[in-house]
Amino acid sequence: MPGKTNMEKGTISIHTENIFPIIKKWLYSEKEIFLRELVSNAVDAIHKLQHINIVEGLKLSDEYAVDISVDKDAGTLTVKDNGIGMTAEEIRKYINQIAFSSAEEFVEKFKDLEDKNQIIGHFGLGFYSSFMVADEVEIRSLSYRPEAEGAHWRCDGTTSYELDSVEKKDRGTEVILHLSKDEQEFLDPERIRGVLQKFCNFLPIPIRLAGDTVNDRNPLWTKTPSEIDEKEYREFYKKLYPFSDEPLFWIHLNVDFPFNLKGILYFPRLNTEFDVTKSHIKLFCNQVFVSDNCPELIPEFLTPLQGCLDAPDLPLNVSRSYLQNDPQVRKIRDVISARVAAKITELAKKDRESFGGIWEDIHTFVKYGMMRDEKFFEKVKDQVIYRTTNESRYTTLPEYLERAKDSHPDKVFYANDETSQATYLKLFRSQGLEVLILDAMIDSHFVQYLEMKNPQIRFERVDADVAKSLIDEDRSKDIIQGQDLKTANDRIREIFEKVLDRKDLKVRVESLKDNSIPGMIILPEQNRRLKEMTRMMGHESDDLFSEHSLLVNSASAVVRNLMKLQEQDRREDVEILVRHVYDLALLGQQAFSKEKMEEFLERSNRILEMVSNK
Repeated sequence: MPGKTNMEKGTISIHTENIFPIIKKWLYSEKEIFLRELVSNAVDAIHKLQHINIVEGLKLSDEYAVDISVDKDAGTLTVKDNGIGMTAEEIRKYINQIAFSSAEEFVEKFKDLEDKNQIIGHFGLGFYSSFMVADEVEIRSLSYRPEAEGAHWRCDGTTSYELDSVEKKDRGTEVILHLSKDEQEFLDPERIRGVLQKFCNFLPIPIRLAGDTVNDRNPLWTKTPSEIDEKEYREFYKKLYPFSDEPLFWIHLNVDFPFNLKGILYFPRLNTEFDVTKSHIKLFCNQVFVSDNCPELIPEFLTPLQGCLDAPDLPLNVSRSYLQNDPQVRKIRDVISARVAAKITELAKKDRESFGGIWEDIHTFVKYGMMRDEKFFEKVKDQVIYRTTNESRYTTLPEYLERAKDSHPDKVFYANDETSQATYLKLFRSQGLEVLILDAMIDSHFVQYLEMKNPQIRFERVDADVAKSLIDEDRSKDIIQGQDLKTANDRIREIFEKVLDRKDLKVRVESLKDNSIPGMIILPEQNRRLKEMTRMMGHESDDLFSEHSLLVNSASAVVRNLMKLQEQDRREDVEILVRHVYDLALLGQQAFSKEKMEEFLERSNRILEMVSNK
């Protein structure tokens, strides 16, 4: 070993005299990232040596590893690698100059930012993040170069340093942290293990704590999809999210051009505890954990996605607002959107029935995405499925329109509440008319969006009007009665209008093919949509039923009996039946007030008395 040289003492040339206090406090809430930075540097040193080993033909066959150890008596934590190592001159260059300059630049740039979480990755402090937890830091290093001399650097958190030679037999670098009195928690091996598993769990070099390897060097996203079976994907998901249910499906990303992006994205089963407004993706950079909150990388409508993304080319030591507008980030969002669209198409074509179960969890986000992203809309528009009253249970819009082309071309009948619209659905079903079930909150907006994209198609709710195919045209023909030349339908309409006496109500009489329904409320589609929209915007407080129609079914036995009672001049009984037909129709559309319900129940009891006295 060469003789020991004289100790060098010096001052690091910087512009910010108080940089160390700033480093100590700057990321206090996330001080544990110092270990990520030191381990990442150690892994990088090993990678550099592996590269040189190949290029220069050194024929090294070492077992590379990063070792972390604690000495509770001395109050130190040490991160040691067997990588490329440094000479004294390289320490001057990389620690005193480059590393310190980048740390100073980083702190100067972001020290006044109120919310430190606005820096997405916090990469940039690097080696000097050690001073977040240490009063003094030492470096002991031996370069791989032949005849290299060991170097020892020491700094006590001021701008002064000491550098001299040291006897060191093994190649590589040791960073020794003399922990501050307030940071003794990092002498606890379990605390260290937790930090390593959080930030370094998937690094490609063994990370050892007291000789025990704590990381998975080959995470699933580094493999090609052809190497992985379904069981491994599910097991990896459990490793990432131990307490979650099985995922619905997953997407394996392996992009090399025009940027590097790897990862596995899962669509979870959603439950009441799942926060759909929060990002759930774990972001990595060269297998180093960066953040579990990176909404900038995911299209807004795919926020529920879980999993991991490894994006080594992303600039992480920038503000989130910068990252959000970065062209590469936009391209990543586009790639993810396209891959999700492709996966949805694949699942939909593979097994419609199985896809139906998945669809119940994802349809809101898919529809929202279609309305927000034109490219996404074009990719999935023909694969979107709808629950239907048809025996097939699920259908696409093109399939529905093809079946309807003879009976009601370019018109789509739909229901948004199967319970309240049960009467209407029964009527449609009895005549073989298919109805789509669009009962999600987003569907009212989605319907209008589909009409905008397809102007020739019109959506009509089952209570918007009565389709011609539901009317018995033969029985609806005019029948002249009495000397006043009025039709039977005219007489029925007059009776209902007189008894109900409502200016906001239009009475229409038709003979329906289903004679079990005495009356139905009709809400014209466009008027109803306009009222719903204005009410949602807070511009109108009027009831949706301020203008509506009552369709009276002249084929109903109730209505025919009502006409007989009219001929017998039993006016009170006629009035009771008219009001009850109207209220029964109204009940399917809206909840009654307390007073209205009491009136309805009282009238129901009177009708029961009438029937029982016959």
